[in-house]
Amino acid sequence: MNNCKSLRMTEIFLGLRKSGYMPVASAAFSSLLLLLLGGLYSSNFLSADYLLLQLQIASFLGIVATGAMFVILLGGIDLSVPWVVTIGGVMAASAAGWWNGAGANIAIPVGIGCGMVFGLLNGIGVAYLRVPSMIFTLGVNALAQGLVVLRTGGFAPQDRATPAMHLFATGHSLFGIPNALLVWIVIGSATVFLLHRTTLGRSIYAVGNRESGAYMSGVDTRRVTLLCFVIAGACSAALGVLLTGYSTKAYQAMGDAYLMPAISAVVLGGTSILGGQGKYLGTVVGVILITLLQSILSVVQMPDMYRQIIYGVIIIGMLLTYGRGRRTSE
Repeated sequence: MNNCKSLRMTEIFLGLRKSGYMPVASAAFSSLLLLLLGGLYSSNFLSADYLLLQLQIASFLGIVATGAMFVILLGGIDLSVPWVVTIGGVMAASAAGWWNGAGANIAIPVGIGCGMVFGLLNGIGVAYLRVPSMIFTLGVNALAQGLVVLRTGGFAPQDRATPAMHLFATGHSLFGIPNALLVWIVIGSATVFLLHRTTLGRSIYAVGNRESGAYMSGVDTRRVTLLCFVIAGACSAALGVLLTGYSTKAYQAMGDAYLMPAISAVVLGGTSILGGQGKYLGTVVGVILITLLQSILSVVQMPDMYRQIIYGVIIIGMLLTYGRGRRTSE
């Protein structure tokens, strides 16, 4: 009997590993373990209100992690997230005050549009100028920072969020579900459809696996890369809009806390940081795991420096795991 159980467990393990769902299962198991540990610390960790709050917080990270996943699937990385988030929030709040407040109707599109412009700039630099993504996006991050400081004079801007931005970030319009979570569900559903039901999605995986091979197969690799960075810029700016609505105003460096957690969530969910492999379900589970980890670290009052060390260890560990496997397969 024991031998049959062991054989069955081995078959399940090998099946998960072969299908690519092993990282997803590991992250899900780790999330449950964190919940149980939190429940031992305080019964509030397992309450419905607490879980809904964590999902609302996870939605913010999940949106920016979605954009990060598109770039990582290409084998690249977007380091412009912190200040593209900020410029999205600042410009959305600024637009609300245009034309004596009449600009409130276009505040959200303006904020997301600004993020898409910076994503377009990243895409041009990486796809057409052939500059490594790490270097070019870091430069764009500095450019965005400079523009925000120029716009605000170096001080926290006093621009206020619109009622719509506040509603999306903090409201509960449907069966008590946070609106931010609904926004993430819509973005996630569109992402799954795009990655698995469209030519663009198949092209993204092809470029990430081997760009030269995808190009020889007729894929417009530069256009695919450009579109991925535009999507990433839009997701970063959307986070800025939500954060502005959540805090009722834009503020400097509002995106600084999201770069490392977003990358960590994506790689924890099994997306290869070398590109070409990954499932959006893994990113979702990774986001939930990082959110629960942040919550527990906050409860024990762990300093931010140690949190950054944890994120760094996660990324290095996943890079060693998937990087070694990838090179072996090639």
